[in-house]
Amino acid sequence: MALRKFKPVTPGTRHKVISAFDEITASTPEKSLLAPLKSSGGRNNQGRMTVRYRGGGHKRMYRIIDFKRDKDNFAATVKTIEYDPNRNARIALVVYADGEKRYIIAPVGLKVGQRIQSGKGVPPEIGNTLFLSDLPLGTIVHNIELTPGQGAIMARSAGSSAQLLAREGKYAVLKLPSGETRMVLVICRATVGSVSNPDAQNESHGKAGRKRWLGRRPRNRGVAMNPVDHPMGGGEGKNSGGHPRSRKGLLAKGKKTRNPKKTTSKFIVERRKK
Repeated sequence: MALRKFKPVTPGTRHKVISAFDEITASTPEKSLLAPLKSSGGRNNQGRMTVRYRGGGHKRMYRIIDFKRDKDNFAATVKTIEYDPNRNARIALVVYADGEKRYIIAPVGLKVGQRIQSGKGVPPEIGNTLFLSDLPLGTIVHNIELTPGQGAIMARSAGSSAQLLAREGKYAVLKLPSGETRMVLVICRATVGSVSNPDAQNESHGKAGRKRWLGRRPRNRGVAMNPVDHPMGGGEGKNSGGHPRSRKGLLAKGKKTRNPKKTTSKFIVERRKK
């Protein structure tokens, strides 16, 4: 999981820092686990632009990831560790004893040839998926469910993980990557370990073109626009533009956006750090 720096032989390589990809063991994906992925370019089903600064980008195929890990009582062997263009974490191709192949999010330390399992009575080892009721306190986990059987929706990006702090009745208390402490049902599943490629946050594109390959178009600042285009636009010279706002006039930088009447707020023990 090392980073690769470049000699500044061109302006684009002067500040370029990317992954060394030394953990990747296969260059072609498993064909049976691919699905077409259509790029929206920020348009909705009526063809109208609802998200700005998106479009272009390299064509991709979606890798079907097993976020449920519900194939219990079957051991699987890790066949390859692969690059996924749709996420910053690495993925692993695993083959079950009955021959079925699935992609999973690869945790740090997962090696080719390693055996992984899921379900009740499984040892809490790297890559194994257990119910929160079966995990020892203090365990580092990722790919956490919020609703039993729904599939993992928390701690899925590169380098992220949560820690199991306590169990109280039918709830487990988890400390999430944001710093939030939250209660989750103990019958939800989680995978042991932290997500692979923790150095993703230290990468530097080095040039605007690399952002274009990812489907991001140039973004211009609100203060550089005219008053007709943005609440922060206009003014003589370089004015700061008043209070930071979005194009629609909504306050940015610090305004709380969570609905105070949201029913799941009762499960949050401690809010995330500002």
